Amino acid sequence: MHVVTPEMDQFLALHKYQLESSCIPKIFWESLERKLRLQTFDAGHAFSLMKFDYEERGRGPREPVWAVVVTAEDGVSESDPESIYLVDHAWTFRVNGAKEQLQSCPQLLERLANMMDVSADEPEALVELVAEELWRYAQCYSLNASEAEERTPIWYIMDEVGSGVQHADQPNVRIVPFVHLPDRITYSLMFPLEDLANGTIVGRDFAEGPETDPDVRKALLLPWQPETSFLDEPFQQSEPPPSFFEDGRVAETLSDPDIEVDLDKIARPIRVYSEYSEVNKALSHPDFIIVNTPEEADLLWLTHHYKDFKSLGPNRFVNQFPYESVITVKDLLCVVCRRKADPGKECNSQTLEMQPAWLPTTYNLKTELPLFVSYFEHRDDRGLDNHWICKPWNLARGLDTHISKNINFILRLPQSGPKIAQKYVEDPVLFTRVGIGPVKFDVRYVILLKSVQPLTAYVYKEFFVRFANLPFHLADLEQYERHFTVMNYGNPEQLCHMKCAQFVIEFEQQYENMKWVDVEADILVALRGALEAAASKPPPQGIPHSPQSRAVYAADLMLSWSDEKEKIQPKLLEINWMPDCQRACQYYPSFYNDIFSTLFLGDTRGKNVIPI
Repeated sequence: MHVVTPEMDQFLALHKYQLESSCIPKIFWESLERKLRLQTFDAGHAFSLMKFDYEERGRGPREPVWAVVVTAEDGVSESDPESIYLVDHAWTFRVNGAKEQLQSCPQLLERLANMMDVSADEPEALVELVAEELWRYAQCYSLNASEAEERTPIWYIMDEVGSGVQHADQPNVRIVPFVHLPDRITYSLMFPLEDLANGTIVGRDFAEGPETDPDVRKALLLPWQPETSFLDEPFQQSEPPPSFFEDGRVAETLSDPDIEVDLDKIARPIRVYSEYSEVNKALSHPDFIIVNTPEEADLLWLTHHYKDFKSLGPNRFVNQFPYESVITVKDLLCVVCRRKADPGKECNSQTLEMQPAWLPTTYNLKTELPLFVSYFEHRDDRGLDNHWICKPWNLARGLDTHISKNINFILRLPQSGPKIAQKYVEDPVLFTRVGIGPVKFDVRYVILLKSVQPLTAYVYKEFFVRFANLPFHLADLEQYERHFTVMNYGNPEQLCHMKCAQFVIEFEQQYENMKWVDVEADILVALRGALEAAASKPPPQGIPHSPQSRAVYAADLMLSWSDEKEKIQPKLLEINWMPDCQRACQYYPSFYNDIFSTLFLGDTRGKNVIPI
């Protein structure tokens, strides 16, 4: 019989959602509350940690080191309310700071090395070994925080007992993370799935979850079952069905494609309601006026997603297109852009380079995981570079984005949320910064989309350049300032300001055989190709004709060497919705006047735009 106590009431008020979402049986709730309150770590009364003995042959590189065995004389019963055990965490970390922590804490490094049974003569070498093995032991959770930075995944390694539990396809225990809110400490909870007799080796399912596809499961278990090979599996991608484009996304209504939109019938000045402060400050063209409410506006410039285009009303405009997510969401953009590959030539059989050349090879780690593993192994088999950048679908500013050539790490990352794996540009065109040396950079072009039928689009002539702060080389992959270029959030004081005109001068001085006008021409080919691909299919797979829509996007590209450094190949990384244009307004005061003239007045003369 359950006894209701004030402590239990408070515990459930704070933790009931966690308990239910983690599927922790109710039979254990009361004893869990008590063990947490009294800090009772009694797993040692029921289990023991034992080391595998491989005798003279020695342990293989991925064979388990430890096992957890039931040593309670009467075993462990799943119907016993006391059979839930607190497991402490040996280490909690975020990915980009992991190596630094290992370097600065020799005791932690030694403890983890003992868990993993690795050794080295030098501390630096030991750090590398532990960092390589880490992803066979690490687990993660995320906090439900208001700030995006605080929601980035927190990884942890359990203590020796928790880390000693091995994988089992038929598990007899579960282990789940649990945040005890009063003291803001995270533990893991271990409880049986069946009665465990004395001497039973404890096993958990490392690929636990709803996934039923055997190939996906085989890929997820690769860190613990490295003998598995995907070299006989295909890696060619195909376009997913329309349902893929709708999954998890709010349905949108479409405006009448035959509606007549006549800007000349709108009285001047055109009334603009803008949720973006930079528009309100910078739009000074006499043909436009800022109004205070959307009801009185002819033109809505919104910073939230607009979905009901059908209700927009005649002779009104909005700064969005229906289903524009096919280019502004990372996983959809890559699917869409692959439509520009020539049929039958999607992949070079010798180099494994994918087409179109301006799109980095990209796999969805949720829907294309076995394909990615096959492609990774084929590249590895041929000695090709295998550095990948893994990005969340729906976060910007480099949050939860990581670069790695460690397949175990890459396969574990989807545990912290959906990701794409995009081939990292391992041989980027560099720019020499005075006092620093050759660094990575990317370029941002602002796209003005006026229509998709016919496709009418422009780029703002004045592009933007962002630089890394440290010289580039394919090492220190966790070092943000070496491998990333977005510095205006975490490191605004180190932001390198350079207008594009000065950049072009210095770029052509550094690369005397290259003309920026030729590089830009290839960039415009890529941007045009992405828009054509997006307009080539009906919604939800593409952007439909929408006479009342206009939009501004920001496309980020990097430049890569090809043909043994004889040619520069732009690589389209992403297209951003509602980009931050504060810097644009500071550099070019006519920025929004030019944009609004181009999109709504049809006036492009002297407006700093280039048709694409």
